[in-house]
Amino acid sequence: MSQQQIIYLDNNATTRVDERVLNAMLPYFSDIYANASSSHIAGLTVNEAVENAAWQTANLIGAKEDEIIFTSGATESINLAIKGLANQERKHIITISTEHKAVLKTCEFMESFDFEVTYLPVTSSGFLDLSVLKKAITDETLLVCVMMTNNETGVQQNITAISEIAHAKNALFMSDATQSVGKIPVDVTSLGIDLLPFSAHKFYGPKGIGALYISAKAKIKLTPQIHGGNQQRKLRSGTLNVPGIIGLGKASEIALNEMKSDEEEISKLRDQLEKGLLQFEGSFVNGAISERIYNTTNICFPGVNSETLIIALQHIAVSNGSSCSAVTSEPSHVLKALGLSDENALSSIRFSLGKFTTSEEIEETIERVLALVRQLRQ
Repeated sequence: MSQQQIIYLDNNATTRVDERVLNAMLPYFSDIYANASSSHIAGLTVNEAVENAAWQTANLIGAKEDEIIFTSGATESINLAIKGLANQERKHIITISTEHKAVLKTCEFMESFDFEVTYLPVTSSGFLDLSVLKKAITDETLLVCVMMTNNETGVQQNITAISEIAHAKNALFMSDATQSVGKIPVDVTSLGIDLLPFSAHKFYGPKGIGALYISAKAKIKLTPQIHGGNQQRKLRSGTLNVPGIIGLGKASEIALNEMKSDEEEISKLRDQLEKGLLQFEGSFVNGAISERIYNTTNICFPGVNSETLIIALQHIAVSNGSSCSAVTSEPSHVLKALGLSDENALSSIRFSLGKFTTSEEIEETIERVLALVRQLRQ
């Protein structure tokens, strides 16, 4: 089966690279291939292009170029942000139970280094109760980690309010914005974010490149996790992935210009899909209906095994968990945290749309899914 035949509704896992992004990258694989750290003319030319990409990336999130560190992706950014604070006197981290495994596993690792980690629950809609956070935070809290947009349900947290609570205790605030950057307006200053990880491949850029925004307050506390030639202001050594950086910069520029129109079109398609699929008796949306990102819906089809459904859908690409484990026999930790039973969690499917999704594909998906869930229910 060719990629062209696939109806791709797993855009929270990864996205197709925008052709304009690919075209911007190609010269840096062939003609303009110098090392950005070299001091000759060819190297300086590449370094100038990298600096421009840093400006494009920073501009997307309301930051400055020198506040951006390029990484291999959000997972590395998260590891740098959390592990990089290991030498601080404060030893308490607060996060929530619906975070991505990149955050949860890194926090778990920090516990082996005498850190205390508090994993706060969420409501049945997927939100953090701010009163619970206020009770949990102390004068020893070093870092609060709450993701901006959940990768499985699309639920969006009250980031400004959370950052205010963190800063009132002089704690740093990190928000995993992997599912937000490039899709919705993000301004690190107005939101009060100190550390913001994200990846290019979630908004039509290449895989293998991401970034970490680091505020001035966080920078003085952060220690590097990769040592070597002291690139990137000594915070992340290693030869720069120039084609990837160029791709991230171009994807950022496109997203900033087209975000509003993308939201208008994709939200219509998501609503069309959701309306059609909720015709199945007993089906329901997991998480909040209103305060969620416009491209995502997570629907439970009670009595239907999601793994069986995903395989039966064949050319329609969807998932039943995070992008790290798209087909799994284990119930989603996110859906379990919302209070779903194992059975209902294992009967849930995430549909995540993108700017290349068409109305015809949505109609075909509705028809195919409804036919299969009725068949599998019997």
